[in-house]
Amino acid sequence: LANQAPILEDAASSKGLVLALYDALSSRDVATVHRLVAPDLEWWFHGPPSHQYLMLLLTGCEESVDDSFAFSPQSITAFGSTVLAEGCDPSRSISWVHAWTVSDGVITQVREYFNTSVTVTRLGNSSSSSSSPAKSQSSISALRCPPVWESSLSNRKSVPGLVLAL
Repeated sequence: LANQAPILEDAASSKGLVLALYDALSSRDVATVHRLVAPDLEWWFHGPPSHQYLMLLLTGCEESVDDSFAFSPQSITAFGSTVLAEGCDPSRSISWVHAWTVSDGVITQVREYFNTSVTVTRLGNSSSSSSSPAKSQSSISALRCPPVWESSLSNRKSVPGLVLAL
């Protein structure tokens, strides 16, 4: 249990950093966004090209504040350096999930999913390998990856699904 303390602290600080980013984005605080996000942010996008609202905000290419998309997370969960945020815009029938990666106190990666059901799982083998058939079967079972988080906002309609492995 003592070994988990740094992981929990890391998750809390990562979550706080992502919350600060959403606050900065909503207030259009460019200086704070630049401080929180690495200059070489890696961005992955899954969704219609017309829904790349986050990239418009991060690059300052947003055409009009009136047309802007407001990212207001309805849930935020952290797993160490990975922070998952989920929200929706009911007026546009859009749900979204962001998977942020935090390294050395800055956000280095975002995976953005629009109108996509996301399931997060942890990879890992919880038992050691063995040569006996019975133990081999239990080793195979240990390799199964149960979900640790699932998006909930896209469940109201049929959308593509993805599995994100941590």
